[in-house]
Amino acid sequence: MITVLYIDDEPHNLVAFKASFRRNFNVLTAESAEEGRNILENNIVHIILSDQRMPKMSGIEFFESILEKHPDPIRILITGFTDINAVIDAINRGQVYKYLTKPWNENDVKNFIEKAYEVYRLRKENIELTNQLIDVNQKLEFIARQSLLS
Repeated sequence: MITVLYIDDEPHNLVAFKASFRRNFNVLTAESAEEGRNILENNIVHIILSDQRMPKMSGIEFFESILEKHPDPIRILITGFTDINAVIDAINRGQVYKYLTKPWNENDVKNFIEKAYEVYRLRKENIELTNQLIDVNQKLEFIARQSLLS
């Protein structure tokens, strides 16, 4: 099952999100960036949605802060405000996959999460196949060296 972390400083948004998507996804919620970071330390998370405007740390700043330690989850920024600079920062600094506005459309969010998970899965599969290819190439090089020496 796809694990989704939703971070928002407004508790009623967290409750609404969990109520809307708990049947489709394993939904984890956090009221702050710090709480979100703790959840990432203790869970495998595939998709992260974060509100942009939160006290102490914006959604973009949160995404930027986790990139090194948690590069794999696909990031979606969600906000009630349309700000082109926030969109540009989200893409450039936080490596955000999608930018959504509140109030959200449940079908759109569900589709974006499913498509984001497909990106996550394909990236993992690509890494796995690349590692297998490297391993096979190393074995072939060894065999080729052995046959040259004999």
